[in-house]
Amino acid sequence: MAKKLTTREEDYSKWYNELVIKADLAENSGVRGCMVIKPYGYAIWERMQAELDRMFKETGHQNAYFPLFIPKSYFSKEASHVDGFAKECAVVTHYRLKNAEDGSGIVVDPDAKLEEELIVRPTSETIIWDTYRKWIQSYRDLPLLINQWANVVRWEMRTRLFLRTAEFLWQEGHTAHATKEEAIAEAEQMMNVYSDFAENYMAIPVVKGTKTESERFAGALETYCIEALMQDGKALQAGTSHFLGQNFAKAFDVKFAAKDGTLDYVWATSWGVSTRLMGALVMTHSDDNGLVLPPNLAPDQVVIVPIYRKDEEFEAVNEVALELMKKLRSQGVRVKYDNRDTQKPGWKFNEYELKGVPVRIAIGPKDVEKGTVELARRDTLTKEFISNEDVVEKVKSLMDEIQKNLFDKAVAHRTENTTEVSSYEEFKEVLETKGGFILAHWDGTIETEEKIKNETKATIRCIPLEGEKVAGTCMVTGKPSTGKVLFAKAY
Repeated sequence: MAKKLTTREEDYSKWYNELVIKADLAENSGVRGCMVIKPYGYAIWERMQAELDRMFKETGHQNAYFPLFIPKSYFSKEASHVDGFAKECAVVTHYRLKNAEDGSGIVVDPDAKLEEELIVRPTSETIIWDTYRKWIQSYRDLPLLINQWANVVRWEMRTRLFLRTAEFLWQEGHTAHATKEEAIAEAEQMMNVYSDFAENYMAIPVVKGTKTESERFAGALETYCIEALMQDGKALQAGTSHFLGQNFAKAFDVKFAAKDGTLDYVWATSWGVSTRLMGALVMTHSDDNGLVLPPNLAPDQVVIVPIYRKDEEFEAVNEVALELMKKLRSQGVRVKYDNRDTQKPGWKFNEYELKGVPVRIAIGPKDVEKGTVELARRDTLTKEFISNEDVVEKVKSLMDEIQKNLFDKAVAHRTENTTEVSSYEEFKEVLETKGGFILAHWDGTIETEEKIKNETKATIRCIPLEGEKVAGTCMVTGKPSTGKVLFAKAY
């Protein structure tokens, strides 16, 4: 299998694009800015969905579904929200097509104009809060904890598979609470759920923090986030959770009767992650040979490849392979047995290396005679021979070992590429020569934040929630600072 990839060192962006396509994760579609997620890529997304959905339900959330189309008037009810999304909205203006009278093809019927334009959802706060007004009357209806798995559209012109597309898949949670404290606790809880998922399933270490005022979600009073560092030294926002205050409740008149009979507006949150996580997964762990997948999310944790030349050799190898597959599956290991006779073993080895399958097992006639199998690890590219009696336990232990190794490697990379600076000159030098995360003091003003962004293209990724807060002076203005914030160039 020809899999020659551009190396990361040669051109990281080109390496990423080639890998996503050659590993059969996704491809560009006939619709500009939109992608086709191929079966292997979707299988990884399904693993993400399954784990996140379990975590959401364990924290009391239920799934629902709301319309794809949102009346334009809904957006005008929350001013900062419409300002944040206006430039990205796709708008439906007509409801019918017809054949052109001159026979030139199909045209939009000018007589079929909608009375009110519909927005293709860029996010669902407005349609959901209009619905919540009907669902919430008293404190007995609270908290309302709803999640939706859906697609959204944000009209992007400069796109990249998974990282930024006009249409993408995501989940969006929308909750309503009786008190401010409950809503803040919910927003923080969901940030921690995302952090748990990123670190324990994706094997990606993240920094938990809050966004600056200018980087907050449109309409939020506070945005919590998790930030990850990619191999090229750029940051990627891996998930956000927003405390919305009473803004949307007031905009859509969502009130509840408290226990004492008084009426008050509910308190809200929203939170979400998207198929952007697929991009994070690729860029955190993969190498110049292809994908490297953490076992917890790999659609196939093990692939078994038979090696033979004659039919009688295949019969003996096949018997061992089938028995091994049965044993591994009984232990909860996801196994693929590739017994296709249309491709040679070497071709298959290359294919599964490219696709990042954590463990590959090869069985040939000599292995059958010796009672062994050849076991290859994708993360280290090492091979060893294991006896048939030990292979199941070995594979089970390797799942944890590989998962931990990938996480530890990513942590080491982040540590090595996180730099503390005290001056703006040092900041700019580190940004250009090393990149990565940079911790520096900032005076808390939007003006200074914009100056840094315009001059260096680096943004404040978050104000870290963990670690000691040490007061100092802003690296740019020399004004007082309550603590260092995290800067980086980002996707």
